[in-house]
Amino acid sequence: MNRTYAHRSLPLAGIVAALIATPAVAEDNPVAQDTVPRDVIVTAPVARSETDVLQGTSVLSGEKLDRELRPTIGETLARLPGVSATSFGPSASRPILRGFQGDRIRVLTDGVGSVDVSNTSVDHAVVIDPLLAERVEVLRGPAALLYGSSAAGGVVNVIDSRIPRSVPSNGYRLNATAGFGSAATERSVGAAGDVAVTRNLVLHADGSYLKADDLRIGGYVLSRSARAAALAAAQAAPDDEIDFAASARLKGRLPNTAAKTWTAGLGAALITDTGSLGVSYSHYDSLYGVPIRYATEPGQEQEAPRLSVVQNRFDLRGEVQTGGGFLDRIRARAAYANYRHFELEPSGEIGTRFYNKGLEGRLEFVQANRGGWSGASGAQYFNRQFNVVGEEAFLPRNNTEQVGLFTLQQYENGAFKAEGGVRYEHTNLAALNPADDLRYFNGKRRFDTFSGSLGASYGIADGVRIGLNASRTERAPSAEELFANGAHAGTQAYELGNPDFRTEKSWGLEATLHAHSDGFSLDASAYYNWFDDYIYENQTAQSVCAAAAAPSGREVEFPCFQYQQAKARYYGFEIDVSKRLARIGGHAINADILADYVRASVVDLSPVPRIPPLRVLGGVEAQGDRTSARVELEHVFRQTRIAAFETETAPYTMVNASFSFRPFAGNEKTSIMIAANNIFDVNARRAASVLKDFAPLAGRDIRVTLRMGL
Repeated sequence: MNRTYAHRSLPLAGIVAALIATPAVAEDNPVAQDTVPRDVIVTAPVARSETDVLQGTSVLSGEKLDRELRPTIGETLARLPGVSATSFGPSASRPILRGFQGDRIRVLTDGVGSVDVSNTSVDHAVVIDPLLAERVEVLRGPAALLYGSSAAGGVVNVIDSRIPRSVPSNGYRLNATAGFGSAATERSVGAAGDVAVTRNLVLHADGSYLKADDLRIGGYVLSRSARAAALAAAQAAPDDEIDFAASARLKGRLPNTAAKTWTAGLGAALITDTGSLGVSYSHYDSLYGVPIRYATEPGQEQEAPRLSVVQNRFDLRGEVQTGGGFLDRIRARAAYANYRHFELEPSGEIGTRFYNKGLEGRLEFVQANRGGWSGASGAQYFNRQFNVVGEEAFLPRNNTEQVGLFTLQQYENGAFKAEGGVRYEHTNLAALNPADDLRYFNGKRRFDTFSGSLGASYGIADGVRIGLNASRTERAPSAEELFANGAHAGTQAYELGNPDFRTEKSWGLEATLHAHSDGFSLDASAYYNWFDDYIYENQTAQSVCAAAAAPSGREVEFPCFQYQQAKARYYGFEIDVSKRLARIGGHAINADILADYVRASVVDLSPVPRIPPLRVLGGVEAQGDRTSARVELEHVFRQTRIAAFETETAPYTMVNASFSFRPFAGNEKTSIMIAANNIFDVNARRAASVLKDFAPLAGRDIRVTLRMGL
């Protein structure tokens, strides 16, 4: 059985007295429980069963999390329905949900943002270590808007134990993970432990370390079209300082992708029968390289950047039960982080500096269930102070401040369930132009946005439920979309925003089907989104960026990419089916298959760039009390619906297998997992990756994961 944990949030300081005043109890109270049912979705103010959620959802925990565990959260989740990854090398891969990425996806740590700059550019890593994750939930569709208008595409919530949620039953709790991956000679270890120093006070410590060499791949570094272009450049410019022919011959290893990351954290929580209050501090430190975008034409730039990332973070979380009446409990959650990363030249010198200070907090008032009516309302605050310093600073110093008010209401009457939510958001963005650089807009923009959703589901038979949800979404443009005006070496692009952008608006419909019985499970979703003033990045004439750069006298050396607005349409589906085929010798033999597809277009112009193609993944698994074995096949189809500046992506098929063993009877927390991924060493490239022509996915990768729990 997978271990999962209930979502708890931290009250404000005014609740502390109420917490301290409550009497202590043992582990049989709700707050002190170690686990919650595995199918409960906790990424919502009101916890619900996965089968009752009106939108498509996915949960990764336990043995499945061990099997999918990778250094980045994007690659860890990439085989879930409707999920892909940006795949900017093995160290910077952010999740893509239903074709949405960047500022339309929120990546959370236990309900609040990761407070990094991963939404700013695909070469920036998400500052979350999957090694320390206990559970990851993916919520797609309109319900994700409870976490901000920038979550229009969905939410990824990584739940860890840094702030303890329960008092250990025997006074202590320890979980550790160690792993090895052959593709990058990856060595990793992570551990988290809790100690009850009093009946109600629990202390926590955790840490992790990962070191990896350059990634081994299954073929050439450059795609077929890029190799042809490089060989043509070698003939056209034989005396160029770049050896184009040597680039075309590269194979077997992906240069400049080695990484080293370590984290450390401390936490403490006061836990009683009617509430909890906890704090934590964590440190994240990583040095990683990003794949080289090799020059394929004479005169092109070619760099091998490495990023040095450091984040120091403080978190608060807790809740208090009110004792009945209209409100059942009050929750709050807050985090503050100071983040910086340096983009290093091959010589080791610092080229560009990124600084980000962020504060985010949520306060939720959860209603008691009265006659089938339940819900939660609250407020959210977000502040970001972001600055880029250096020769290739593509943004001015800028501040973003956002205040949101939200409510989610649910009604249940027999087989009928309904849900409605509303969110209001006020956003202030300010660009603070340095006096010596006239490229940037200097001023403020303010946006007021309203979003809402309304849906219902009906149980048409025992274990079978259909649902329909409609939503109206408004999103304020991000600082990058408004204020960008400069060269960005990581993406090899001159990025140009528009400070006059309007609010992005969309309508959405989603239909869902859940069918669950003994030995059978089906979850399916189909969706359609209509966008007005959709913001996207498009390659345009060099003269456009040259005119924008002219006031500062800087040259435009990279291709010109400009943010633009237009109408857009997204539609697609996800389906995930599993069936028990037989029981043999204490093992259940299960077969499963998932498929997902998204089609996205800028109306009357072109396909939206970097959209994943149709994908089908099927597997057969034998599950027993102590051992499990699985074989799966994933086929990703050719992507031919591309923007003018993209290249087609070839189809690929990967075969994976795994075997897990729990050596101690009755101890589900200790296991050994051996997995063979991409067994036939396929040279695969993701259509959604900016670097797909220069950075294929990992080749054959034998992974061993040891997980221990006490």
